[in-house]
Amino acid sequence: MTDPAHPELSEDALLGRRVRFRQPRQGYRVAIDPVLLAAAVPAGPGDLVLDAGAGVGAAALCLAARVPGCRVVGVEVQRDLARLASDNVALNGVGDRVEIVVGDIAAPPPRLAPGTFDHIMVNPPYLEADKAVSPPHPGKARANVESTVDLEVWVRFALVMARAKGSLTFIHRADRMDTLLGALSGAAGDTVVFPLWPAAGQPAKRVLVRARKGIMAPMRLAPGLVLHEDGGRFTREAEAVLRDAQRLVL
Repeated sequence: MTDPAHPELSEDALLGRRVRFRQPRQGYRVAIDPVLLAAAVPAGPGDLVLDAGAGVGAAALCLAARVPGCRVVGVEVQRDLARLASDNVALNGVGDRVEIVVGDIAAPPPRLAPGTFDHIMVNPPYLEADKAVSPPHPGKARANVESTVDLEVWVRFALVMARAKGSLTFIHRADRMDTLLGALSGAAGDTVVFPLWPAAGQPAKRVLVRARKGIMAPMRLAPGLVLHEDGGRFTREAEAVLRDAQRLVL
């Protein structure tokens, strides 16, 4: 859908139209990753959640739709995306529970108090700067390719912001899981690795990783979720998460 006043934006929907949002037509476009990320966060009514790298607010809005009693703060470094995310919060009528803050995780704004969040969810750039071919569109490049703020910085930020025993949930490329687990090692445990299989019998390209701050329980490998059937359609289990707002049990 196009808003005649803002032809550079499209209006799209997630979770079977439970969530509506506007996003730029060019550059980074929301896909299923933020939906899966939000579905993996073990939030309950009254919990406070931090969405690190909120973009246009897709993950924050999906979580708010799935868990009506929780509160979400999204932090986003790009001012234009943060403004758009705030507009999307208003569009969905959840301004009493979802707030977007402009800020850089490398120098967190004072409004984000360390150690106060029950859960942190993170969808960071997936590509290492020295190994990536940067997309030509600057917005997409910033979303996909790390800057000086690399994966270890994202992990440190999440650890600082989480309360003791709070959860940290990441979605990332499967081939960078070693870096992610290494950054969490010694500071968080009870770690669950949840593969996202493109189809049965195919290697996972994405993983969800969840850990708890200050907990030293052993790591566990979960069965994961098969996303597509042979014909390319989403599986029934994936549809339950992506369309029906069902949570992912890691």
